[in-house]
Amino acid sequence: MNQIWDPQRYRHEAAFVARLGEPLLDLLAPRTGEWVLDLGCGDGSLTMKLVAAGCSVVALDSSAAQVAAARERGLDARVADAQYLDCQAEFDAVFTNAALHWMPRQAAVIAGVRRALKPGGRFVGELGGAGNVATIVAALDAELRARGCAIEGLNPWTFPSADAFRALLDAAGFVDISLECFARPTRFERDVADWLTLMAQSFLAPVPTTARADFLAAVTARLRPALFRDDVWLLDYVRLRFAARVPA
Repeated sequence: MNQIWDPQRYRHEAAFVARLGEPLLDLLAPRTGEWVLDLGCGDGSLTMKLVAAGCSVVALDSSAAQVAAARERGLDARVADAQYLDCQAEFDAVFTNAALHWMPRQAAVIAGVRRALKPGGRFVGELGGAGNVATIVAALDAELRARGCAIEGLNPWTFPSADAFRALLDAAGFVDISLECFARPTRFERDVADWLTLMAQSFLAPVPTTARADFLAAVTARLRPALFRDDVWLLDYVRLRFAARVPA
């Protein structure tokens, strides 16, 4: 089951993704006139801020629907898989937020970014780190097993440790690498079942359509003791924030 993005729903239910990614812009410190590549741009919420800073931005996303939404904002957005970048020393900086953990071939992504950057170019971003949504994944796995469903191959995410990600950056030839891995319990103002149907679609694939409401209710019940506090869901996010540079 492929992940399907509905830009309108994403903008309404997951606006927190771009909002919590705004500190990355300070880390990137974009400058007027720079060429920036935005990997996994989504509907372009953060891309717009790069343009407002005076950058020329090429925005990539694997979702045609999200790219269409970004183009409606007037952005140069293109459908592409960042695991197969084919650019050579074109960009001053590469920026990414909440996208790399959807890409299992992370070494290939990083190597492609290295090729795409000019000498001295910057690579700045954030992704889910080791332990991200671990409670949610455990509840999904447990409920699937309880229903006799195989769970192998359902998890679409790759959440590396800081050491593992540093090793990938180092192997690609990046220098001045800085990383921070930190827990960031994240408020989700809707029911957690909405998050599951938005973000964890692949886990629903083995469940018959007629049984999905019951499945979501059962997973919600498993999660409530750990993640529901003071009438709000606090999702167990762990983030890995990084910056690195190509040698000049």
